[in-house]
Amino acid sequence: MSTNTFPRARRSAKGYDILQVEDFLEDAKRAYAAPAGTPAVLSSSDIRRTGFNLRRGGYATEAVDAALERLEDAFAERERAARLQVTGPEAFAADVRARAQEILARVARSKRHKFKRVSGFTLGYQPKEVDAFCERIVEYLQFGRALTPEEIRTVSFRVVRGGYHESQVDALLDAVIEIMLAVR
Repeated sequence: MSTNTFPRARRSAKGYDILQVEDFLEDAKRAYAAPAGTPAVLSSSDIRRTGFNLRRGGYATEAVDAALERLEDAFAERERAARLQVTGPEAFAADVRARAQEILARVARSKRHKFKRVSGFTLGYQPKEVDAFCERIVEYLQFGRALTPEEIRTVSFRVVRGGYHESQVDALLDAVIEIMLAVR
């Protein structure tokens, strides 16, 4: 198969599996082209959670990741428009405010206690780093300070024994992105 959808990683470097990426893009095209009112088979959150195997000479990860971010944004905009049409602007805004308040309640917890901790024998996200990033989320939600979906998508935390449970932190970050995309 000869495709040029994205630039390739060097032959000695790993990139995303070409067939997996191409199959996913075909699925995304079909989902996006589906008529309005068709049950969603692919959502913006599905796109955010998509991953591909790494293969030598595969697609350059940076190029694919950038395309996935644009695709996620496009799907989120369609989802927002559909929700607005169904619920109306007041109910939509109330729902977004309620979800933002849930996030604030979580990130307002005391330092080193914002998330469940894994056992001392297990690796989890470094609490101090997560807590510092949570402060940025508070500043964004309460005071409108600058924070972008890309910053949240690309944040990384060191892993330490007894750290925060990774899936809880990741779920919160996903929820913040959903709020951000809903209010664009």
